[in-house]
Amino acid sequence: MSKYVQVGIIGLGKFGLTFGQELIKSGVQVLGIDANPENVRRAQDVLTQVYLADASNKKSLEQLGAGDLTHVLVSVGDSIAASAMISMYLKELGVPVVWVKAINQDHVNLLDKVGVEEAIIPEHMAARHMAKKITIPGFIDYLPFDQEMVLQEISVDAWDGRSLKDLNLTNEHNIQVIAIRKAEAENFTLIPKAKEPLRKGDVLVLVGETDRLAALNP
Repeated sequence: MSKYVQVGIIGLGKFGLTFGQELIKSGVQVLGIDANPENVRRAQDVLTQVYLADASNKKSLEQLGAGDLTHVLVSVGDSIAASAMISMYLKELGVPVVWVKAINQDHVNLLDKVGVEEAIIPEHMAARHMAKKITIPGFIDYLPFDQEMVLQEISVDAWDGRSLKDLNLTNEHNIQVIAIRKAEAENFTLIPKAKEPLRKGDVLVLVGETDRLAALNP
């Protein structure tokens, strides 16, 4: 395996292949492994390198150089035993970061004991995002280190004429403004100027806890 391949995906079903496609779009080199010939065929024109192999065989992982990878996503369907075994082998081979698609909370608990860095239940993530989009206007995304910390867009109204320095959001509300799109502009500008007055229709991107963001009257 070429040394430049750093990210691996084991299991090239819909979730694994979509993950790989997004990485490829960002210029990341991706190695794919699957025991299903049809999945391998679909992925060959998408990922950097693709191998037909049984990842539940530790020797196969060794031969493919899985230990040289920096990040691996394990997405092998509904087999809790298979994903846990593969994850254990990857950690034994020295992979620093292992992500796993999980199917339920018991699966997550088992993977925690194996030592994976993150276990993901896609359906739960999608449901939480949908709920937040309804309950938090302008919701963009969660921050990965804290489920109460979110990114949110807000449109300026009551804050018209006031500056970020006047509002003092960081000290008063523990909220950080990371970008602004002026009412007449098409694109966002990172790190807005603290002393520049805001205008009605300006859009701010904020980072903060959900309850503190909900209390704002922009």
